[in-house]
Amino acid sequence: MSKSMPATEHKPTIVVKLGGSMLDQLTDSFYASFKELQEHYHCIIVHGGGPAITRLLDKLKIEGEFYNGLRRTTEQTLEVVEMVLGGTVSSQITGALTKQGIPAIGVKGSEASLLQATYMDRENLDFVGKVERVDPTILQQLLAYGYVPVVAPFGKTADQQTVNINGDVAAGAIAQAVGAEKLLFVTDVPGILVEDHVLGHTTPDDIGVMIEEGTIYGGMIPKVQSAVDALSDHLQEVLIVSGERPLIEGSTLTGTSIKAKRKEKVE
Repeated sequence: MSKSMPATEHKPTIVVKLGGSMLDQLTDSFYASFKELQEHYHCIIVHGGGPAITRLLDKLKIEGEFYNGLRRTTEQTLEVVEMVLGGTVSSQITGALTKQGIPAIGVKGSEASLLQATYMDRENLDFVGKVERVDPTILQQLLAYGYVPVVAPFGKTADQQTVNINGDVAAGAIAQAVGAEKLLFVTDVPGILVEDHVLGHTTPDDIGVMIEEGTIYGGMIPKVQSAVDALSDHLQEVLIVSGERPLIEGSTLTGTSIKAKRKEKVE
């Protein structure tokens, strides 16, 4: 890249989190929808890769260890995670986008000071981290040149150790740091389902009620909680969408929209 930056087309930014369990099910039409998405937004992808990591660990006969439901990332496991997320999965996504004529570049969150992290629980989880700070410079530069950054969720600690970061958490932190207008969580369901119907819109308060009532359950709970946690004064909309259909229909994003209730102004 030259030193002079091109003029960035003025469009809002959207962050798309691709869940690892969905990656092998994403179709050409799904990736093609990114082209239409780019007409309205600058796009950043953050991806997981849990199933692919598990498959390679099993193949290498490395037993996975868990603590309080979280995968313990030992030195040996971290090597596998970096190989899968930063290599295999990143290449799979960038290759699928390139096939659709969409220029994409894989980026590790541990590079270019993108995700600066601290240890979550060094004693029990080893090299698992949490985001301390985000420096979005590399993402902004790639977007300015028309690339879709494809981010593998790693961070770098102050002592320059690479750590594994939850993809949903990384996506939320990046969305806030780049001032994204929207954050999309791509899942294996078309949105939040209520009696087999997709909920068009909801709020954090309503989500809390639905979790208590059991309407939202299982693997959808951490997904919607990550969505709610990502909401801020600027990032006022998070969507739960399906990986089995295009992300956008016309100019409308698909799935369930989660918005925080705006505070009433006091006269």
